[in-house]
Amino acid sequence: MLIFDADDTLWENNVIFERVIDEFLGWMARPELDRDGVRAVLDEIEAANALTHGYGSKVFLHSLGECLARLRGRAATAEESTRISGWAAAFAGDRVELIPGVAETLAQLAGRHELLLLTKGERAEQERKVLASGLTQHFKGVHIVAEKDVATYEELVRAYALVPDATWMIGNSPKSDILPARSAGLNAVFIPNDNTWVLEHGELDPADDKVLRLAAFDELLRHF
Repeated sequence: MLIFDADDTLWENNVIFERVIDEFLGWMARPELDRDGVRAVLDEIEAANALTHGYGSKVFLHSLGECLARLRGRAATAEESTRISGWAAAFAGDRVELIPGVAETLAQLAGRHELLLLTKGERAEQERKVLASGLTQHFKGVHIVAEKDVATYEELVRAYALVPDATWMIGNSPKSDILPARSAGLNAVFIPNDNTWVLEHGELDPADDKVLRLAAFDELLRHF
């Protein structure tokens, strides 16, 4: 069984957030607090909100408003709130940008193996992206969860009667895809994405021979 992450593994996602963040940093930066300083505050707020509110564009926009209020020592004005709300348009629409090689590679892999899709985030938002991807026919099951932790992977193992040592989790996030999957006894394939969210970073054990590291998605065909 091959289990695939979605955001930033099958299609680009965080790059959209980064474009909005870049505009926000330019708006918020002051001589006394540069862009890096503003980003540090935002990262702290996003980390806290992810724990209590989960993931997705709505939580992200809420974090921008909270960051503005903290930096300026007051609630956002109506004009400022309108500007933040306007960024919601960046996450709307019925299209996603597939990462090069994904469509062709999945089509071939689906003929050789059973595939699952595992993604986290706000359900309606993730369902929209999954549908827009045009990839659902390749997957035996699509699972949208609030968090991808060890318990999530253990539940998949039980639900599909998987053999952990013969199952691979494929993704770009050390924090959500690789480390918890390995803790659950699964093998993993790490395919880095330059735009991976900073809160999804993590240290991988270079001596772990159960983690396959690839440079591009289509390299999966050499191994599976």
